[in-house]
Amino acid sequence: MSQKVHFIAIGGSVMHNLAIALHRQGYQITGSDDEIYDPASSRLQKLGLLPAEIGWFPEKIHQGLDAVILGMHARKDNPELARAQELGIPIYSYPEYIYQQSKNKQRVVIAGSHGKTTITSIILHALRVNNRQFDYLVGAQLDGFETMVKLTKSAPLIVVEGDEYPASPTDLAPKFLHYHPHIALISGIAWDHYNVFPTWEGYVQQFEQLADSLSKSGVLVFDETDDMLDVIGKNERADVRSVPYNIHPHKIVNGQTFLTTQAYGDVPLLIFGEHNMKNISGALAVCEEVGLTQAQFYRAIQTFKGAANRMETLAKSDNSAAFKDFAHAPSKVEATTKAAKSQFPTRQLVACVELHTFSSLNKNFLGQYAHKLDAADVAVVYYNPHTLAHKRLEPITPEEVKAAFQRPSLEVFTDKDALQAFLTSLSWKNKNLLMMSSGTFGGLELKGLASQIIT
Repeated sequence: MSQKVHFIAIGGSVMHNLAIALHRQGYQITGSDDEIYDPASSRLQKLGLLPAEIGWFPEKIHQGLDAVILGMHARKDNPELARAQELGIPIYSYPEYIYQQSKNKQRVVIAGSHGKTTITSIILHALRVNNRQFDYLVGAQLDGFETMVKLTKSAPLIVVEGDEYPASPTDLAPKFLHYHPHIALISGIAWDHYNVFPTWEGYVQQFEQLADSLSKSGVLVFDETDDMLDVIGKNERADVRSVPYNIHPHKIVNGQTFLTTQAYGDVPLLIFGEHNMKNISGALAVCEEVGLTQAQFYRAIQTFKGAANRMETLAKSDNSAAFKDFAHAPSKVEATTKAAKSQFPTRQLVACVELHTFSSLNKNFLGQYAHKLDAADVAVVYYNPHTLAHKRLEPITPEEVKAAFQRPSLEVFTDKDALQAFLTSLSWKNKNLLMMSSGTFGGLELKGLASQIIT
């Protein structure tokens, strides 16, 4: 008889993908949520998994359920959660449930403040190109992968993008601890999410716990150029093997990046940026740990296009281009801006970042952005005052933003139309545009804007 699983907050990015993955395994899936947006809504509807009504319905929780999976979007006082607790039905966060489904697999977890989606994506791409059987959980939609989650009974390996944020409203332990990895990679530690981790020390502690949690004969892969990780990675544990990595040797020729290797010559890439050369090194280290050869990896990396919203090309011409990137935390903004400038050193770079998250809009955190846009020739910041009000944060002024970024020439906009007018007023010959945000720049249609100015 097939398992019956109910999702509380089924509309979440990972939650709806996990629901689809289990549905394809023959499980009977139900779910609820108080808001479901696309692409989750249409994808769930296509498979008959979209709840008939929006809201929470305790009557959906019954003794016939084998498990309830609780999403982070739900609250502690959720009526469906209360009913499940009352009936004694097993309740899992999605990391706990994925572990339950992968106890008999080799488990690889990719963690870190930045780069984890790209590193996970590279590993999955290399495994797929080389016809390996594997399960996975990744934080972005990838070319050639129908869902962001795959769970099967037969795959001997699972690769998981694991983050440091709480597993569920009732479980504040970091998600990545619940996967119990055999191999863990930590890409770097850069303080973010001030609302969850109000101190640097508390943030670092999450990664120390991950390193300490590795079982005997475990492997810790880490970026040795990160000062904090160098300390964590070199903590003496005789039963855990440390594998440091660094920037992969590379060169840029006419706007294209090539990996330089002794055995395989120059390997052409579709992605660029010094941060991505680190990501490639980390992914290579993990791939070797799970049995791929260097030759197999270098063949596969040539066709890797990048994860969705990571340095995605919006438009390009012979002498200009426009990119968008998910970068929003200070370290990501700095790395992405440097990458865009380094790849096209003879072109001017206009770099725009949207302050959209709780941390980036918090006056106590804003100073972390000091000098992060210095690689840009023209630096622009956009934020929406309504977002501040919605998050119940203290208002900030354009002058305070300029002071925080420590760039007097910074252009600051609080109106998307004014931002668009500014960008379209510029001459774009020998100039690139970089738009960085986890939001939408107030609903700005970026592809339309890019095609208008890049001709």
